[in-house]
Amino acid sequence: MNMDKVNNEVANIFDGETGDIFPSDTIEIISSFIEVQNLYSSAIREVSTKLENLNDEFKYTKDRNPIHQIISRVKSPKSIFYKLKRKGHEISIESAKANLTDIAGIRVICSYLDDIYLISDLLTSQSDVNVIRITDYIKSPKPNGYRSLHIIVSIPVFLSDRTELVNVEVQIRTIAMDFWASLEHDLTYKLSERKTEAVVKELKECAEVIADTDKRMQTLYNEIVKR
Repeated sequence: MNMDKVNNEVANIFDGETGDIFPSDTIEIISSFIEVQNLYSSAIREVSTKLENLNDEFKYTKDRNPIHQIISRVKSPKSIFYKLKRKGHEISIESAKANLTDIAGIRVICSYLDDIYLISDLLTSQSDVNVIRITDYIKSPKPNGYRSLHIIVSIPVFLSDRTELVNVEVQIRTIAMDFWASLEHDLTYKLSERKTEAVVKELKECAEVIADTDKRMQTLYNEIVKR
């Protein structure tokens, strides 16, 4: 492992301090966090390829793309470290793999509501995709109005000396849902402690307007396609 890279990650996690002041076991843990990023990046590539293949197939057989955009990310060692600490879990790679299901994340943005469930069904029906959990925040939105379909899947990643099952969180939502979620996140961050009940109510009402628009656009699409 490149020690310069390890020292940089240590500096990110511990506000500028380098690895020189920490015990060797702490440095080994951080080094392991850096190495595990490759494993989860590989898992993301596996799932992204499956999604891209489905989208390409629809392009050539149905002359349309159910997927508008695919966005992926792997949590940084810093994020993994702090999330384990915040949840009271042991700080180790084994603990991260066992307790965190969102180290690897993929956001799939669709144009229409029906495409969310279409993509979900096609992805989860593949023989090497094991579904851990599905949470439908579209049928049952969060109290703040957030809507999205969350799926935790486990897929095999083939390495030179072993095969590992790796969890990936897949969030599938419409363009409109993603628009609301992005702005809600930005506003919540900016407001922090100044987020009043009136703001919360307004954000939820906006989410409901957007949800109604999604339904209307789906209905319109269905009517046009049937013609």
